Amino acid sequence: MERTSISLLFLLSLLIIFASVVNQIRAQTCDENLSSCENCDQRCKAKHGPSSVSKCNGPDGTCICTYGCASFKPAKLCIGATDMCTDKCPTSCCDRQCAIKYKNGKGGCVDYAGYRMCICEYTC
Repeated sequence: MERTSISLLFLLSLLIIFASVVNQIRAQTCDENLSSCENCDQRCKAKHGPSSVSKCNGPDGTCICTYGCASFKPAKLCIGATDMCTDKCPTSCCDRQCAIKYKNGKGGCVDYAGYRMCICEYTC
């Protein structure tokens, strides 16, 4: 019976981690009109970095620069897990593990089915 509980606990942890990875934020792109096409690529890369992409658009020859930009959506909170909480790894240890494993991660010990799990919250 104990082996079944541990297996279910392991599967639950994997499910939590999988769900948090699926919800990761995707990169967003922005476009800026840089007016004339003269030196379009050079101006685009100088303004928005080497990964930006430029193109001359339309009959009037306007330079459009596409670049990676930040999303203004509020940060989403995701949940993950690290390991079991023990006497050697109490809540403070769990919190440290979450901070190492996840960006802006914070953690605490939660009792679940007779086990103390280290559960993390982080922005994703």
